[in-house]
Amino acid sequence: MSKPIVAIVGRPNVGKSTLFNALAGENIAIVKDTPGVTRDRIYADVEWLNINFTLIDTGGIEPDSSDVILSQMRDQAQIAIDTADVIIFMVDCRQGLVDADAKVADMLRRSHKPVVLVVNKVDSFDQDMADVYEFYNLGIGDPNPICASNKLGVGDMLDVVVSYFDRSELDDEEDERPRIAIVGKPNVGKSSLINKLLGEKRLIVSDIAGTTRDAVDTAVKWDGRDYVFIDTAGLRRKNKVKEELERYSIIRTVTAVERADVVVILIDAIEGVTEQDAKIAGIAHDRGKGIVIAVNKWDAIEKDDKTIYRYRDDIRNVLSYMPYAEILFISAETGQRLPKLFETIDMVIANQNMRVATGVLNEIMAEAVALQQPPTDKGKRLKLYYITQVSVKPPTFVVFVNDRQLMHFSYTRYLENKIRDTFGFKGTSLKFIIRERKDREK
Repeated sequence: MSKPIVAIVGRPNVGKSTLFNALAGENIAIVKDTPGVTRDRIYADVEWLNINFTLIDTGGIEPDSSDVILSQMRDQAQIAIDTADVIIFMVDCRQGLVDADAKVADMLRRSHKPVVLVVNKVDSFDQDMADVYEFYNLGIGDPNPICASNKLGVGDMLDVVVSYFDRSELDDEEDERPRIAIVGKPNVGKSSLINKLLGEKRLIVSDIAGTTRDAVDTAVKWDGRDYVFIDTAGLRRKNKVKEELERYSIIRTVTAVERADVVVILIDAIEGVTEQDAKIAGIAHDRGKGIVIAVNKWDAIEKDDKTIYRYRDDIRNVLSYMPYAEILFISAETGQRLPKLFETIDMVIANQNMRVATGVLNEIMAEAVALQQPPTDKGKRLKLYYITQVSVKPPTFVVFVNDRQLMHFSYTRYLENKIRDTFGFKGTSLKFIIRERKDREK
């Protein structure tokens, strides 16, 4: 099941990013630079009491005047209202209650979304509580005092946050239908693609009631099989948010990707693959989703016998970190190759759920080691003892070695390529967990 979304809203300098980084912890550190994945991470996976959720920092406001602060805060609050299951509304104990806080609180109250009021910069729960109580005047529930910089009170605050999650949704859903997210830049044809799927063959079975994020989930039947398409175009911006446009689209994309089994990344054939496409693709890659890259508006391109190869090479070059992704050339307007899109989605779902027997995996690993010796460092050689698959979606493998530090990224990639040579795993990333086991334990 998809993870709940929690968004942090608040004025500049109240400590949103400090809380975000404190909760994200090691998850926010980018271990390796993946091309196209922004360093300014605005979302992170957080776990509390064995419950996982996605945290979104809606920050990034650097306004010049108080009027701009208020209008941008309203836009920011609207993003949170549109996308989040629970909203953390952060205020500053030292600055006290200000007009902008009251106006945004009014908006949040009317949204009927769960709001957790968090009063930051409370250095002493004994001395500062009188200042905390002032925030009862906002009328959105009990203020939760914290000090994000030293994590004081954060555990109690998280208890309140997770109490709002729908427990029935946290359990595995009975709905077995594959969930497909259509993501991409604005105006790339996401809505056109959904409408073509629905309109031409009247494939719609029913409209699923709008989710808590107001995304449009559409049930589609194709060739006798049911799918649920998540159309991010269903999330409309209520206000113009110029500076925040890219941040907004990324938040929206994270929300859709989180809930999907397979992500279809739409690229505009006329524009070609862009840096923003790479960022969007990086989100799906980070989360281990099945990935199909669909180049839309292919009918609008003048072609020769080499055009398709040039496009494919460009995409592989920009999205070099995901060579496994399947590439299709389609037209949402004419319906060109849409049957092929469904075939590809089905194949990717099968690969996401593929399990490989432990005995076969260890044969592949033994052959890989024989063909290319594991690396050494200061006279010590890496030894690979054992490999087994522990989960699917994405297929995840645990490799037992003598020294984890010796298992270089490049050798992990080599082992991955050997497994792919045998089983393909097209359209899905593979995850490798390296565990240490000493010689004497072997």
